[in-house]
Amino acid sequence: MAEVWQGIIAPPLKGRIAKPRTYGITMLIDKGLSEQETANLLEMDAGFVDLLKLSFGTTALYPGEILTRKIQLAATYGIPIYPGGTFFEIALWQDQSQAYFDKLMDLGFKWVEVSDGSLEIPVSQRANAIKRALCSGLRVITEVGKKDNVQQPDEEILIQTAYSDLEAGAVWVIIEARESGQGIGIYDGKGQVIPEKLEKLSSRLPLERVIWEAPLKSQQAKLINEFGPNVNLGNIPPAEAMALEALRLGYRSDTWKMN
Repeated sequence: MAEVWQGIIAPPLKGRIAKPRTYGITMLIDKGLSEQETANLLEMDAGFVDLLKLSFGTTALYPGEILTRKIQLAATYGIPIYPGGTFFEIALWQDQSQAYFDKLMDLGFKWVEVSDGSLEIPVSQRANAIKRALCSGLRVITEVGKKDNVQQPDEEILIQTAYSDLEAGAVWVIIEARESGQGIGIYDGKGQVIPEKLEKLSSRLPLERVIWEAPLKSQQAKLINEFGPNVNLGNIPPAEAMALEALRLGYRSDTWKMN
């Protein structure tokens, strides 16, 4: 909360963990912000942002000098920046995963995402990729789930894969929902949470290690009301970073509980 209001207004929703934190994570999805747009975003919202994902394979499209400056800019604010998992999957598909890890380090990335949203990757191969990334000097975030809404794995597979990833050394595991948040993962075709799926996953996974992709405000509010202000949320549009923090603090009617 801005110090100008301290002693006058307090957050209606208590318990928000301050940065630096490992729980209560907000991950933004960057689908092509310019260097200046990134600077503006971080100047205003760095206090609300914990991770910045360069979505899908957009990392391949940045001019090298701009990509380097974006990485350095995020580092200045202490915010990990990393390419989306699809870029890793393409590298693996082309038998270039180790070269990919090495290049990320050369560019200044400190984090990598390992996923199998489009490829079929055995759990053992995922674990091997995680360990190789760690040995390369990278920290690892993984993602479980498929991007094809007609080939969604059941909750048991997601749980088993998540635990395998964590055991291999992943810091967080993301639950796939894509940037639409519709018909994928814990959401139905209209973007509504499917209670049974949420219950199965949340009751068996360590919530402090799980990031729920929740690009829609209704999803963010639902998960905050369900799990509290420090639920880990991802795939947040950059323009919604402050709005999400307002939800976390009870500064919006969706999460303001008056009793």
